[in-house]
Amino acid sequence: MRVLHAPWDVGGNAASLARAERSIGLQSWAVSFRRGVFGYPVDEVLWEPGDSWITREYRRFELFRRALRDYDVVHFNFGQSILTWGGYFTERHRLSMLDRLLLPIASHVELLDLPALRRAGKVIAITYQGDDARQGDYSRSHCTNSIAHAVPPSYYPPWSDLRKRERIARFARHADLIYALNPDLLHVLPGRATFLPYANVDPAEWTFVGVSEPSPLSPLRVVHAPSHRAVKGTGDVVQACEALRQTGVGIELILVENMTNAEARQAMAKSDLVIDQLHAGWYGGVAVEAMCLGKPVVCYLRAEDLGFVAPDMRQSLPVIDASPGSLPEVLRVLATTARSTLPSIGRAGRAFVERWHNPRMIATKLHHDYAGVARLLAHR
Repeated sequence: MRVLHAPWDVGGNAASLARAERSIGLQSWAVSFRRGVFGYPVDEVLWEPGDSWITREYRRFELFRRALRDYDVVHFNFGQSILTWGGYFTERHRLSMLDRLLLPIASHVELLDLPALRRAGKVIAITYQGDDARQGDYSRSHCTNSIAHAVPPSYYPPWSDLRKRERIARFARHADLIYALNPDLLHVLPGRATFLPYANVDPAEWTFVGVSEPSPLSPLRVVHAPSHRAVKGTGDVVQACEALRQTGVGIELILVENMTNAEARQAMAKSDLVIDQLHAGWYGGVAVEAMCLGKPVVCYLRAEDLGFVAPDMRQSLPVIDASPGSLPEVLRVLATTARSTLPSIGRAGRAFVERWHNPRMIATKLHHDYAGVARLLAHR
């Protein structure tokens, strides 16, 4: 079975999944339009800096032709297809000239590869990862703590929410399989969408480091790696650590920013604790990396979203729950009376990743899903 993962590799998830699928016998290939800023390896990068608009668009349509000709399964990532123009237009993105020209008609001209792939008998899958589906209006009205409450209104403008809903609806008409890496997304995705754990880390390639037994004078070394400070709750992390230091609690905060994935990995390896995101309601790829190293992770877990997660996974989840309001007390306890528990929490995190985030296990599940759809299509 030949599988194409495209058009984006966010956080290394698609590329890692493609490698795992190859390890179990599939002919899988991961293509990303652009090279990621954090340096995750990917099988093929379609666009290079300096490419002209004509070159980029030629390569886009050539990739579409390859999808039709060479693959049995096309697994789209980050809520976009090959023929998708523009991102989700939050305050972090800049519109190209092409985006500005196409924006008024984008909902009519983009995603036309979906019906073409459907007519060609391809299995179509789509994985949503975060802001490709997350909508500001829903989050503000249904959650008391969310990214939408922490960022300015321009981050989730109404027209971006509408564009996401339009794309989700069009994918729902054509995609055979719909997955979400974050459980909160399942509130705004079709009912048949399912939760899929991150596959961004292969435990076989990561050496367990663990947490050293604390000495009486050593401060708690905390790493926090924000890709966007407001989204991740960085201000609350900095404030909590500074407040604890003012009261005499030994704590050292290391902010991991503007680093490659390899550099961030080195910083986490030297830590006692990793704080992930405080608003999304679930942990991200960085937390999976930290747990793989054997580092305890603090993250906000939204209770209302946990119903989308398998009971066994929920019950074995070793992530330490903290909201912005509870973070100072959680850190105080971890830096003092509960510090001796960190090594065992780190070991539990490594076991959790090996059980639930093993890419080969996830690839095997996806192979089963792909094959099931392929059998149905063959009998139509």
